[in-house]
Amino acid sequence: MDEHYSDAHLRDILKRTKNIAVVGVSPNPQRPSYFVARYLGLKGFNVISVNPGHAGKELFGSTIRASLSEIDEPIDMVDIFRRSDAVPPIVDEAMERFSDLKTIWMQIGVTHAEAADKARAKGIDVIMNRCPKIEYQRLFWELRMAGVNTGVISSKLS
Repeated sequence: MDEHYSDAHLRDILKRTKNIAVVGVSPNPQRPSYFVARYLGLKGFNVISVNPGHAGKELFGSTIRASLSEIDEPIDMVDIFRRSDAVPPIVDEAMERFSDLKTIWMQIGVTHAEAADKARAKGIDVIMNRCPKIEYQRLFWELRMAGVNTGVISSKLS
């Protein structure tokens, strides 16, 4: 499934997002979910870690939750680091739990058309097969310092 998301749409989602529940986060610093969650936290997002296998452990200064149902804070975005076949119950729980949920974000390699359609029918934006860390770096000019071509054309001087 190769969906196209405009840069403006992705930028708007990232700008409006404050609280992110990262489902499937690992406390292992070698795992992509760890460095994505850590990066988002360093960028000022309130990151809430969710992983039943590590529930109760501390990560980035807070306790890892077993499920979305253990989160009392409002959540703007649920970022899913799980296999595609695990997505539907996560999306269902997120929509049931968070009345102000604005975005379901599925990480690189994670897609589920039916779950996406269900969320979109409720007015929730869905991004699949993308990483918010990579998109944030690309859209907010952070990759340029490393010499990476961002694909964004600008008249801004280096």
